Amino acid sequence: MAEEEKQANPPQDQEHQSTDSPAHLLPRFYGALGGGNSSEKDSWPELVGLMADEAEKKIKEEKPRAIVQVVGPDCFTTMDFNTGRVRLYVDPSGKVERRPRIG
Repeated sequence: MAEEEKQANPPQDQEHQSTDSPAHLLPRFYGALGGGNSSEKDSWPELVGLMADEAEKKIKEEKPRAIVQVVGPDCFTTMDFNTGRVRLYVDPSGKVERRPRIG
């Protein structure tokens, strides 16, 4: 009977028994699912301070299919997330004041 019990419950590696972190519940390719390993750019911090038209041109060079929206001061926007959209938040003089990013 002891022999049958060993076969039914083979010993496991020590690293797989740890439940200290939820990492053991995630698949190995978890980062790739959300694009964590993607080489495609998703933000442009270097564009802060440029005029909106210059910033739009640079974004379009790197992501030609992006829909670029210029958002002026005190303008309202929706809270939805759109992977094809980049918003440029500009100050009253038309310069980008926040880091443009996909969404």
